[in-house]
Amino acid sequence: MIVRNDIQAFQETYRVLLQGYDFIYILPHLALRGQISNYTVTYPSKESISDRYTVIPHGSATLVYAYDGRGVSGNLFGPSTKPCMVGVSANQSHMLLIIEFQPAGLFAFTGIEQKELTDRIIPFEMINAALNRFILETLESAASLEELIGLLDGRLLESLSAASPSELKLATKLMIERAGNISCKELSAAVYYSQRHLNRIFENYVGMNTKTFSRMVRINRAIRLMQDPQCSITCVSHESGFYDLSHFIHDFKSVCGMTPQAYRNNMSDFYSEIAKF
Repeated sequence: MIVRNDIQAFQETYRVLLQGYDFIYILPHLALRGQISNYTVTYPSKESISDRYTVIPHGSATLVYAYDGRGVSGNLFGPSTKPCMVGVSANQSHMLLIIEFQPAGLFAFTGIEQKELTDRIIPFEMINAALNRFILETLESAASLEELIGLLDGRLLESLSAASPSELKLATKLMIERAGNISCKELSAAVYYSQRHLNRIFENYVGMNTKTFSRMVRINRAIRLMQDPQCSITCVSHESGFYDLSHFIHDFKSVCGMTPQAYRNNMSDFYSEIAKF
């Protein structure tokens, strides 16, 4: 089992997205970046994680492994459209491993229609027992963070089994490039699919329709902007493409369950992925 000091000893610095004393965000192998956004390893403390540690909705699946000093458990958080508490705290968990998927990324490893998993929390052993067992064993046996990430990369590359349509990849790429400010009609024209068929593809591979996913992209763009304390809520609203501040506050609250200012005041209570949007 790796320890906190392994975070600072991680050698592949070109893969590090963000790093602190007790956490690290790491890019996956280049060949996995279409399916996985990042790996996160963190050692919770009362200062860095609260009992209300919550995954912010971002339209993708999240795999969370928690080590409590006695054993490791893994839960899959399906593609999310609403905030969901992780269910761990600094008092309960010694370490967390989080695998953050790209839109439609989980489908590549499971072949399961994502609309069946949307906003659900499921033990990962019920989704892919063999992969779950490998991750559990690797977490317990890895002697370093490099070894852990290398083994995860290798097994996940071997586990790729299902591809999503190229039109879907183009549509999600356009959404992200436009920060969610693109209509279903424009997307439909760009990929030469009817709006109805495009929505069906999004529901099957991403877990939600185009309008909902677009909203997730816009809100997550706003969340990233809010990491800058110099950027006011009004500025965040404008930069995220909202018509006015009241519309931004309304949409933010409908997705995250709180106002933008409430989120900013309690950012340490939330996990929001950092590589995708």
